[in-house]
Amino acid sequence: MIDTIIFDFGDIFINLNKQGTISGLQKLGLKEWNAELDRLNLLFETGDISYDDFVSGFQEQLPNASIEEILEAWNAVLADFPSYRLDFVKELSKKYRLFLLSNTDSIHIATFEKTVGVPFYTDFYNCFEKVHFSFEIGKRKPNANSYQHLIDEHNLVPEQTLFVDDKKENTDAAAALGLHVWNLQVGQEDVVDLFTKGLL
Repeated sequence: MIDTIIFDFGDIFINLNKQGTISGLQKLGLKEWNAELDRLNLLFETGDISYDDFVSGFQEQLPNASIEEILEAWNAVLADFPSYRLDFVKELSKKYRLFLLSNTDSIHIATFEKTVGVPFYTDFYNCFEKVHFSFEIGKRKPNANSYQHLIDEHNLVPEQTLFVDDKKENTDAAAALGLHVWNLQVGQEDVVDLFTKGLL
């Protein structure tokens, strides 16, 4: 009997336009995404480097771009958050313990909050017993310690917990810890299809 659901954020609730960031950076002179940018992204996602270090690292790769241009490209990944998904998770929160576990950084979360506004993001966060962002907890999926962090902090029973994420590596890692999983196929499925999946 599942009584707890852990959700990813990007492409589960908020739609993402991953190509938007790549295109934006290319317009600023980036030839291709590289190992150094990957390193900066991962460190920033776990809160291991500061905002200033992150931005200056990108400036080294894009010497002709302003900070504003870099941030605009970085935030281009964030698309819309359909309100019907908020309505769905509000209803779900009346019946289940809900948690959010997202690999994200402080820039993206601040931008999301500014874009949707206080009433919307407050309503959204209030659906969850706790919201866990990787840059705040210092751990990211698919590392087992990110899931274990939630299991330990909230006394979760993996056999009674469902984990929903669009990345197979993340759902595989959760399944290895005994959680039930739904690897949501973006563009083919929507989080509001949850009850039609026979997972609960």
